[in-house]
Amino acid sequence: MNQELVTIILLAVFLVCAIGVVSIGIWLYRRGPASKIQGRITRFVESTQTDSEVPVTIHERMLVSNEDFGKFRSWINEALKGLSSEKLQMKISSAYWSISDTEFILIRITITILGFVLGWVIPQNILGGIFLAAIAFWVPPLMLERAITRRQTLFHDQLLDVLILIKGAVQAGYSLMQALDMTAKEIKPPSSEEFGRVLREVRFGIPLEQALLSLAERMESDDLHIVVTAIIINTQVGGNLSTVLEATISTIRDRMHLFGEVRSLTSYARYVGNFLTLMPFLTGLAIFFLSPGYFDTVKTSLFTQIVIVVAIIGVILGNIWIRNVVKIKV
Repeated sequence: MNQELVTIILLAVFLVCAIGVVSIGIWLYRRGPASKIQGRITRFVESTQTDSEVPVTIHERMLVSNEDFGKFRSWINEALKGLSSEKLQMKISSAYWSISDTEFILIRITITILGFVLGWVIPQNILGGIFLAAIAFWVPPLMLERAITRRQTLFHDQLLDVLILIKGAVQAGYSLMQALDMTAKEIKPPSSEEFGRVLREVRFGIPLEQALLSLAERMESDDLHIVVTAIIINTQVGGNLSTVLEATISTIRDRMHLFGEVRSLTSYARYVGNFLTLMPFLTGLAIFFLSPGYFDTVKTSLFTQIVIVVAIIGVILGNIWIRNVVKIKV
């Protein structure tokens, strides 16, 4: 009877968590395009949009629903603001996700509970619940880091084109702010979104230098740091901005060329590192399918279990060591 009661409670928790995850996913899907159009205000600027900024083509009932849900989000963020952290805010801002850091933490907790319930109910073993919960706990941060890395890579690939466009606009007589505005309109995302965010921060009263430094902090690009430093020095000291941008473009082009050569020379080492990391697991999987009874001693022998754990730790440490060897700063 107690087991049945526990199962019912777990199923109820699972249902509530599933409804919450689906509701958040549907809301984010419907709000995603609007967020990209209107832009997100970074941690330096509070949201002060008025009702007149909302497109008039949206159905009135949808506006009421979004407004109510927005109030609920504001209440959640205010009630749980103690969970907020500046580092997580910067990461979510770098990924350009339309959620707050508090909401990210709540989603992470919900997915963890959901994984625990699934892992406990399906195999009827609490160890399965703990294992699946541990995996679910690390899935959102991995997705966040992957989104940040992908966005930073795309931005870095577009940086040279952005600088050439800004330099051409400045040579044509545009001011730096007008050149940035042209970049936000002409270049594809993520560069257009990031420079559009810089313009919005400046319009909200943040100094241009601080907005550019925030951009460099989000993108974590050494090339962008060079550009921002050059622009800030030119703004403070004065001089011909197009000449400064020309020298910066030449420097960044040389850095990209050198970085490509370094990656080409270290590609074999990276391949060997990945191959050596995957080889023991692939070999073990092949042995398991060819002779399933080969690993029966793992269940009973403590020595075998210790050897496997030590081997896995050694493989992971070896992969990290190889990655650090071939990771050359340019």
